[in-house]
Amino acid sequence: MLLSREAILAADDLATEDVPVPEWAPAGAKNPDEYEVRLRTLTGTERDRFEQFMAEGQNGKRKQNLDNFRARMITLCAVDEQGQRIFNSADIKALGTKSSAALARLFNKCQEMNGFTEKDVEELTEDFDDAPEEPSTSD
Repeated sequence: MLLSREAILAADDLATEDVPVPEWAPAGAKNPDEYEVRLRTLTGTERDRFEQFMAEGQNGKRKQNLDNFRARMITLCAVDEQGQRIFNSADIKALGTKSSAALARLFNKCQEMNGFTEKDVEELTEDFDDAPEEPSTSD
């Protein structure tokens, strides 16, 4: 069946999934595996923004930007019960200081939910200028 404009724009297409994060359970919690973070698929705009962040550049040169990229992805995907983001860009640095195991688990699920593949990452990083921006001080 062919979808109409109205049907496409009305579609509830942002899936969510709850991921256990026992590392972030309160101290002394009896069942730390019951503590979860809800993740939502990215909107097209959010994915474009994330990809743009990964390939920032100046003066027409693209440069790979992996600074806190796991935390950045999680801030875009983590939502509350109403589907509203629980983090904003001001939280990225603080979130990046949390357990790498917890961040990896959430990032991997975000990657899976949003169809990010290794090939996508390669494509985002293949045309970067590898030349150093500063002159070398070594002999």
